[in-house]
Amino acid sequence: MSDRMLLGGVEAGGTKFLCGVANEDGVILDQVRIPTTTPDETLGAASAFFDQAAATHGPLSALSIGSFGPLSLRQTSADYGSITSTPKVGWSDIDLLGHFRRRLDVPMALDTDVNCAAVGELLFGSGRGLDTFCYVTIGTGIGVGLLIGGVPHGGANHPEAGHIRLPRAVGDQAFEGICPFHGDCLEGLACGPAMLARWGVPAEELPAHHPAWAIEADYIAGLCATLTYIVRPDRIIIGGGVMQQANMYAHVRRTLTDKLADYDASVRGLDMSVYVAEPTAGASAGLTGALAIAHRTITRQWPMHWAIGAQQNSVSTLAKVS
Repeated sequence: MSDRMLLGGVEAGGTKFLCGVANEDGVILDQVRIPTTTPDETLGAASAFFDQAAATHGPLSALSIGSFGPLSLRQTSADYGSITSTPKVGWSDIDLLGHFRRRLDVPMALDTDVNCAAVGELLFGSGRGLDTFCYVTIGTGIGVGLLIGGVPHGGANHPEAGHIRLPRAVGDQAFEGICPFHGDCLEGLACGPAMLARWGVPAEELPAHHPAWAIEADYIAGLCATLTYIVRPDRIIIGGGVMQQANMYAHVRRTLTDKLADYDASVRGLDMSVYVAEPTAGASAGLTGALAIAHRTITRQWPMHWAIGAQQNSVSTLAKVS
């Protein structure tokens, strides 16, 4: 039995669950990658991992989960801790937090995968030293995490900026969108599967000169303009598979500059090369953030020392398993 702090974290994604156990210095002691299949199979495998980790390293001090959503995060709600009306087949109304509470009697926290990734960027990546920033992922879905005053923002529940409606990009008026709830919301028009549905091939197979990229940049820049005017963040960090196209960041920066149209001196003064940034915390920033939230659940503060002494052999190495 260990008398030191042992932290559990879960990055619950639509294709895989990353589970890890770290000590109070952020050093990973055990980890596993579990394919996301059915809730019973996936959650059972995750619970078995933490059971085995506890037998090896001692009982957990806290567990934090960063999950795909939508999630019910209002603690007074009857379905608090559940995944709600998700497009992920078979996962709607799954009591995610309740499952782990039935297996582990420790303090727990639940947040969105994008908020956890934002915490990972705060500790190890492009959010270091910032007070307020947005983390955007453009991939299978579109999600936005917000750190305001150095902590994840939830409000009445978590933001769903991926489902806002934006003006149609030039040349894209005919596409109906693929969101099963809204049709042509931002996610329905600009996520990876939407690009596949519109063009007939995956985004990564489209050449750099294809008109798809101008349309995609228009929608992403529209989201960034909305976040700029509503949140006034210090930075917008954009990740996800769709952003891997070589010229995408430059294209989004140019289009965002046009959309902001020199309104407001503070906006005119933005350096787009810094304001719209790539994530740099590694492929497993979500698990990094979940473990950091577990630490904060106990100590009420972020483990900023992780970013100083533990980066070489700590949660930042989890990119190797994803």
